[in-house]
Amino acid sequence: MCGRYAATASPDELVEAYEVALDATAEPSRSVLKNPQEPPPGTPDHNVAPSKQAPVVLTRAPRGAGADAAAVRQLRLLTWGLVPSWAKDPSVGARMTNARSESVLDKPAFARAAARRRALVPVTGWYEWQASPVARDARGRPRKQPFFVTRADQVPLALAGLYEFWKAPDAPAEDPSSWIVSYTIVTTAAEPGLHRIHDRQPVALEPAQWEDWLDPGLTSPDDVRSLLDASHVPGRFQAWPVSTAVNSSRTNGPRLLEPLAREQLEGAVDPTTGEVVGV
Repeated sequence: MCGRYAATASPDELVEAYEVALDATAEPSRSVLKNPQEPPPGTPDHNVAPSKQAPVVLTRAPRGAGADAAAVRQLRLLTWGLVPSWAKDPSVGARMTNARSESVLDKPAFARAAARRRALVPVTGWYEWQASPVARDARGRPRKQPFFVTRADQVPLALAGLYEFWKAPDAPAEDPSSWIVSYTIVTTAAEPGLHRIHDRQPVALEPAQWEDWLDPGLTSPDDVRSLLDASHVPGRFQAWPVSTAVNSSRTNGPRLLEPLAREQLEGAVDPTTGEVVGV
């Protein structure tokens, strides 16, 4: 699964790194949050949580363009938690932050988006919680140690995403605030090493795959499946334990990415060696 991540780059940096033609992050869109988002959407966020708006790269004709307008690669702020167009209300998005690659082309909530509305989710890295095999919390359950996972090289990290449009009932279609544009992150089985943290991980696409993944004209389920299968490239990532401060979605800042010292660990498993640390 992927339930929290860091997105620390500015829109200008994302435009360059992900070869974006149109920065549309200033365009208004409907939020599902009752209170203003902190930090504000489009600014560096070290703890992106479901329901927040975050930068997403997609390819489609610019808003307001004619029917014959060409599709261009855009950077937009979308809501994390996919809301299908047929949903009665947007609360369903809270259960659709992830889509399993094994079934994404078959599930009614994701199939149409997988065929025509694919996106890249630019991230610095993601968080995952490891259940300790030896340590217990105050309630007697396995203690969970958060880890931060990122690329070990300097290649921009792009997670495979899907996006959808949902319009508020009885709201005017021409009003941008009538629409929620939301996304989900596709996950797959964890690769060796990362499987010691969690049995799932996000699908990370290589730059050579970006154009095909974003192409709205690529609609064949077999082609989409081939792209997902080709994304399995073990050995790209590094992971380290971080503070449990990240457990609260209200906590933010660069300190969340700082590695914990070995002496601060309690029953954590080293993802590289399998050693249990802090017994």
